[in-house]
Amino acid sequence: MEESESRVEMTAKSVAPADILVAQRVLERPEEFTRWEAQHDRLMRPVSTHGHLSQQIVALRATALSLVHRKALFEYLRQRQLAGAKRRKLLAVFYGCADYTNALLTEHGNYVRSSSSYLCTQHLAEHLMHDPALDEPLELYEEWYTEYFHAFCDVEIAETEEEKQACLAQESLKPLLKYRVTEARKAILTMPQTPREWRELRIRRPTGDTQRLRALALISKQSPK
Repeated sequence: MEESESRVEMTAKSVAPADILVAQRVLERPEEFTRWEAQHDRLMRPVSTHGHLSQQIVALRATALSLVHRKALFEYLRQRQLAGAKRRKLLAVFYGCADYTNALLTEHGNYVRSSSSYLCTQHLAEHLMHDPALDEPLELYEEWYTEYFHAFCDVEIAETEEEKQACLAQESLKPLLKYRVTEARKAILTMPQTPREWRELRIRRPTGDTQRLRALALISKQSPK
């Protein structure tokens, strides 16, 4: 927790505008900091309860992946700049008949706290556990999950015939996108922890004619069934 709190404080003085805003929201409001601290403690307990570093690493990876999911809805609202009826419709998908205003406030709070914890997991992985899986592989996983989540949400809020027609391709791709995310998760959780093995099996961004899906397939073949 001390490392995590230090990371949030450092982030508030960083050069990344989005990270600064999230950290400041946590630090400048005592009640928000208390909520974040309690939530982050719950996230870290499954990691700290393990006695071996290898188990802690896998637990921290699972936590980081869950935070990617927790951040996704508000990031979608922000990136798509949804307003009015469409925003209400999407929140209803996840919150049911809950009060719209409370649902929106709840989701924003979840986003702020989860984003702060996400930064902390990356910091812990890099500086304490020296785990490369929460660097580029996690970044790629987030890109793939975002693509799947956006496709899901776009289909859910499509109303007019024109919007539904525009979503046909996304609808047909959803099973493949979900499968790709599932396989990426398995690859990250089972990824070797030594630098040498990492260089041989890492998930890489495409360069030239390298395909992301082919890179993921390489990982999957090496992972235990």
